[in-house]
Amino acid sequence: MKILVINSGSSSVKCRLFDMSCEVPLATAVAERIGEPHGLLTFTRQDASGRQEQAESMSICDHAEALHRIVESLTDPDKGVIRDKAEISAVGHRVVHGGERFQLPVLVDEEVIRAIRENSRLAPLHNPSNLTGIEIARLVFPESPQVAVFDTAFHQTMPPKAFLYAIPYEFYEEHGIRRYGFHGTSHAYVAEAAAEFLGQPLDELTLITAHLGNGASMAAIRGGCCIDSTMGLTPLAGLMMGTRPGDIDPGLPGFLVEHLNLTFKEVGHILNHESGLKGICGTNDMREIVRREANGDQNAKLALEMYAYRFKKHLGALFGVLGSLDALVLTAGIGENVPRMRELCCSGLAHFGIVLDEELNQERSGIVAEISSAASLVRVLVVPTNEELMIARETMKVLVA
Repeated sequence: MKILVINSGSSSVKCRLFDMSCEVPLATAVAERIGEPHGLLTFTRQDASGRQEQAESMSICDHAEALHRIVESLTDPDKGVIRDKAEISAVGHRVVHGGERFQLPVLVDEEVIRAIRENSRLAPLHNPSNLTGIEIARLVFPESPQVAVFDTAFHQTMPPKAFLYAIPYEFYEEHGIRRYGFHGTSHAYVAEAAAEFLGQPLDELTLITAHLGNGASMAAIRGGCCIDSTMGLTPLAGLMMGTRPGDIDPGLPGFLVEHLNLTFKEVGHILNHESGLKGICGTNDMREIVRREANGDQNAKLALEMYAYRFKKHLGALFGVLGSLDALVLTAGIGENVPRMRELCCSGLAHFGIVLDEELNQERSGIVAEISSAASLVRVLVVPTNEELMIARETMKVLVA
């Protein structure tokens, strides 16, 4: 069975095709800069003949053309990996916000499409683009079942005491204003991978998973279920991120509007695109920040210290919620690839039972690896995330249910 996973953004379409008989990726295709004069289509074949990548500059007028171009690459007689699009058994779609409606992946029908559209008010930057991908894929692959997999679904096991805001209750009842959490497919995938590595059933473990990329979040997981998350109604809350500030004083946006004569739209742009690491030192490239810190750049040093400090604050909070901790799981671009940041985030935590092995922390294996020392009571793992594979797995579950 072959599953195509689609992640449709505002100006991009990213696809990965899996052979689910062995969970092997066959190809990846990315259409970028859609609607601009100089678009880019990158196709990477990952079959037994070896990884081969081709990038082609072209004008891609809209998402429909992007998906058609991707299908042409997948089925190309020379570079493609399938003979015909009919070989695709199902299409799995990443959808950022499912609200309270969706706790599991679902087969797409008209009612699901309406619900995703309604939830666009909760994720206006993401859900409309996700929905565009679904609607076009239904036309391009009319014989293939379409499955929606939601970033928020994994966090729907949070109890009310964790997800409610201490604001008038009718805001939740009438408008669904509450904490939802994000990066759910990543948290779910690395939790399963960590349990497999530890050789223990997931439902017997207490874990804190940390998705540390340009966007960042942590989840407290007990018995395979999320009981708390650092993100909230939107992906702005919680940890310091690449261009987002994480937790701020709720009064700050109003202060900026009143005293700096900014509009709420301008404040929203600042909080989403100009804050976090970039706001402190001018860049959100963690590799560049680490390099600059080593060369004595004080703002880079401050950015790293702030990032690690906020990580520890949230780690302590989630530790307190769980009451015990078997493993801390680090993943995503920073968690997987920046030893310096892992060192800063875990330093001084021996009283929590967290102690890194300095040599193991410097190794880069590309597979699940343990970086805690023998003296560490809590095991610290680096687990490469694979959100696309998780979406493919969730799609499979819907098909066989």
